[in-house]
Amino acid sequence: MEGTAQGLARGLTNYGDADFSVYLRRSFAASMGYSQDVLKRPVVGIANSFSEFNNCHRHFPEMVAAVKRGVLMGGGLPLEFPTISLGEVFLSPTSLKFRNLMAMDTEEMIRAQPMDAVVLMGGCDKTVPAQLMGAASADLPAVYLVAGPMMTSRHGEERLGACTDCRRFWGKYRAGEVSRAQIDDIESRLATTAGTCAVMGTASTMACIVETLGMCLPGTAAIPAVHADRLRAAEASGLAAARMVANPIRPSQIITEKSVENALRVLLAVSGSTNAMIHLTAIAGRLGIGVSLERLNRLSDETPVLVNLKPMGSAYMEDFFFAGGVGAVLRELKGKLHLDCLTVTGETLGDRLEREGGYVDRRVIAPAAQPLEPEGGLVALFGNLAPRGAILKRAAADKRLFETEGRAVVFTSLADLAARIDDPALDVRADDILVLQNAGPQSEAGMPESGYLPIPRKLSAQGVRDMIRISDARMSGTAFGTIVLHIAPESAIGGPLALVRTGDRIRLSVAEKRIDLLVDEDELARRRAAFVSPVPPAGTRRGYDRLYATEVLQADEGCDFAFCRPQVGPVNPAR
Repeated sequence: MEGTAQGLARGLTNYGDADFSVYLRRSFAASMGYSQDVLKRPVVGIANSFSEFNNCHRHFPEMVAAVKRGVLMGGGLPLEFPTISLGEVFLSPTSLKFRNLMAMDTEEMIRAQPMDAVVLMGGCDKTVPAQLMGAASADLPAVYLVAGPMMTSRHGEERLGACTDCRRFWGKYRAGEVSRAQIDDIESRLATTAGTCAVMGTASTMACIVETLGMCLPGTAAIPAVHADRLRAAEASGLAAARMVANPIRPSQIITEKSVENALRVLLAVSGSTNAMIHLTAIAGRLGIGVSLERLNRLSDETPVLVNLKPMGSAYMEDFFFAGGVGAVLRELKGKLHLDCLTVTGETLGDRLEREGGYVDRRVIAPAAQPLEPEGGLVALFGNLAPRGAILKRAAADKRLFETEGRAVVFTSLADLAARIDDPALDVRADDILVLQNAGPQSEAGMPESGYLPIPRKLSAQGVRDMIRISDARMSGTAFGTIVLHIAPESAIGGPLALVRTGDRIRLSVAEKRIDLLVDEDELARRRAAFVSPVPPAGTRRGYDRLYATEVLQADEGCDFAFCRPQVGPVNPAR
């Protein structure tokens, strides 16, 4: 019975009598006012990550109603269930620490509850990868529905959108170019609608990746959150999920080595968030698919930047939507993509691109023959400072700093950074390299978006707008600058970054894709022998904090939990 069961007859609670289990389940379901005919329908679950601690998702109640409408149109019974929600700026120490918890929540609720297909609803940075990780592991037919981006606002004659403009104006405030009254006014105008950040930050990047992978309906990644098309997309997503019951398409059929490579291409072409490398690696890892940083570099060398969006350009996500969206980017990259990849509609990517067309605003989406940049937006760096790799968003960096040797100014923790970065006595020059230690996944900080180290106030006041900054932390996709991130292995477990001292020389070469500490090996060996991890042992912790400390992997492995990945051999002990 279990193998062919649908709807409420799936995944029965075990009382030792299957017929009794169905009888009892239906009787309790009837208490919610469902008729017997409705209870016989296949069930489409709706994983709703709404929370009043998540501003990006405040329009989800209206979207859920539209999803339910679509499911009913397809002959299914929509049953909404909550999952953990991760509001990016409302979590301490950082939302990444709880991404894996949300992934586990999503996976287990899909497995445990009787549903034939599921619509996943998320948008804020970590919610999309978390739900995709869980859905990939559960491998039930699934359709993703993203929140959509915010619309922009205004400050005087300037257009504003969270959160690149947040950082731009905060930099001006620190430099004394903007008054306290002005920054307070700007604060109230940066984020004025529901939805995710209005630029090509992590949320928008992940939405583009979801559409490229084929896990959401074509053309739905960039629809603004408050646009009527967003509700129509919700209805269509519910209908698509209901139709998948009769013809199941599982995430493992959609998320493949080929579709992941397509997603990497689009990530490079839109000059997306560095965070996407961690998230895509984690999603793919749930299905045993590796994402190589060396492969990223090979793709980056031959994939141009096509999208003129902040933080590297001038436009916003609403412009991207009206300019042609992900579909227009895919058509420009068509010759470089695997067109035989399956999507949730049952069509291949090639089928979609054969049919699609329409207006493209070339001010926002450049033709492949005339790209904004000839190489991809991201590049991986290796060298003795990052043996397992690091990431630089070169499209949002100052090219004048790409071939640099400089003196390290080291901050040993976030607390040390906060205490000294604006100290007038700080010995720092514009040609120095700022280094932050102990901000990786196993640190107490939990790999926050602190890689965007502030320019020291005394340099900012002199007009310095960019410096090389190096860390094992992350950076918001809305940020910009010459910033080397995700150094692996991290400093908290004794990676080479832990051995850097103020005054050391560091060499960055984007051309050679290297980041090196210019200290002789004998000295490094002495420092290595004296290293003591500042992280409390996992055995002294409790609850989720202990689980996280024990199982989290390094950045190059997606910061997933080791035990959540397919066990096909010995687990990599270097975590």
